Amino acid sequence: MNEFGYATPGLLFPAVSLLMLAYTNRFLALASLARHLIARYREQPDNRLSEQVKNLRLRLTLLRHTQAQGVLSLIFCTASLLALFINASLLAKLAFAAALLCMLLSLGLSLREIQLSERAINIELDDLLAGQ
Repeated sequence: MNEFGYATPGLLFPAVSLLMLAYTNRFLALASLARHLIARYREQPDNRLSEQVKNLRLRLTLLRHTQAQGVLSLIFCTASLLALFINASLLAKLAFAAALLCMLLSLGLSLREIQLSERAINIELDDLLAGQ
């Protein structure tokens, strides 16, 4: 990186903002699903619903960590801009590298949550097929 200026860390702001919006929407969907599963389980306890609740709990935990890493990415990105402002080039580059690492971790956690989501759908599909 020869030219590390305000534009470089500034590139991450829209990406992180869009990711955080997607993560928030995902959280809202999971919260709604959790309420629905809880109501179904209270009406008629079922082992498959219990599996879904365990899966959902893990997904919510992963999503919380995903969001935390996204927020940390934004914090480090902002710190990088601040370091540039005070002419601390090395610190700015280190903060930007930390922002990128946090974003990568956030994306990796999101990918794992998507895999668990697919597993949850398969539990529902298995339930549907077993009822035929």
